[in-house]
Amino acid sequence: MTAKKIRQIQSELFLWYKKNKRSLPWRETDDPYCIWVSEVMLQQTQVNTVLPYYRTFLFHFPNVQSLAQSDINEVLKVWEGMGYYARARNLHRAAKTVLEKHQGRIPGNWHDFKSLSGVGDYIASAVLSIAFHKPHAVVDGNVKRVLARMLQINAPVNKSASYKIFKEASEKLLDPKQPGMFNQALMELGALICKPKNPNCGICPLLSYCRTYRFQTIDNYPQRIKSPPRPEYHIAVGVVFKNTHVLITRRKLDGLLGGLWEFPGGKVRKGESAETACVREIQEEVNISVEVSSFLMRVKHAYTHFKIRVDVFCCKYLAGNVQLNGPIDHLWIKLQDIDQYPFPKANHKFIPLLKKMNS
Repeated sequence: MTAKKIRQIQSELFLWYKKNKRSLPWRETDDPYCIWVSEVMLQQTQVNTVLPYYRTFLFHFPNVQSLAQSDINEVLKVWEGMGYYARARNLHRAAKTVLEKHQGRIPGNWHDFKSLSGVGDYIASAVLSIAFHKPHAVVDGNVKRVLARMLQINAPVNKSASYKIFKEASEKLLDPKQPGMFNQALMELGALICKPKNPNCGICPLLSYCRTYRFQTIDNYPQRIKSPPRPEYHIAVGVVFKNTHVLITRRKLDGLLGGLWEFPGGKVRKGESAETACVREIQEEVNISVEVSSFLMRVKHAYTHFKIRVDVFCCKYLAGNVQLNGPIDHLWIKLQDIDQYPFPKANHKFIPLLKKMNS
């Protein structure tokens, strides 16, 4: 592609973006912290879902210092419901690093910013280009879709080895004088016009440069490797009552749903009833004996790589002392206090019924 054509693409894209961009709070600030928070949230979550979380998060943690000095339990509670909790844990760790090693100033260079917890190529490119005007091209799902169609790139967008191909293509098109605007414009084009299904080609500012439109092959792009079906696991969970209190346990900070609270339980073995599994798992997991009082409900939930169906039981504490990995890994709480603790979304599907039954 010639330099002249690249300049034309940049010009057409900027004109379209200035007229059609959505009004979003993180576009109304040049504060690197606010931009960083928005990009972390947007990495796995749609804009409309992010908006209320973004406002709430900044209300509780208006700057990097307040985030760094907060308790992880508070951070996870504010993040609760948005999923992909490693993002919150990493952002919290990174804020501490900024405070301790960078005197509370978010670094504006690639090496230092990229070294922060949870900061990969996308986050680094987005924040440094938008907040610091550094010439780094972003590559996210929207960008890959636009580039795959416009340039007729055959590399599968969901194959890690393809990243380099899309990164190079994005870098060639990048306007080094206005990298932040270019990156946002290209992502916005993918979000509003070059959508996954039924793209609005007729009003696309880059239509005349789009190879798949010219050759009528848009439906074939972007190319993807077909993912295998997600396995489903059968889980049994027990809400253990001890007088007026119930037992909650905290997941280890590392790993899926790390740092969140939940009710004890685990996988149902082949040939085992969910009720039996509930009693067995609680004995193995927290070292107490219980008996099942009643069945509460079944919950279904899907994660990125697997699905679960959860049978939830109300249980009566019989004997034993809870034994876990540390003094804060379990609590006996009153149900009216349950909203103080961050829980996975699957738990929130039965907590309202639990509260209603015991009100």
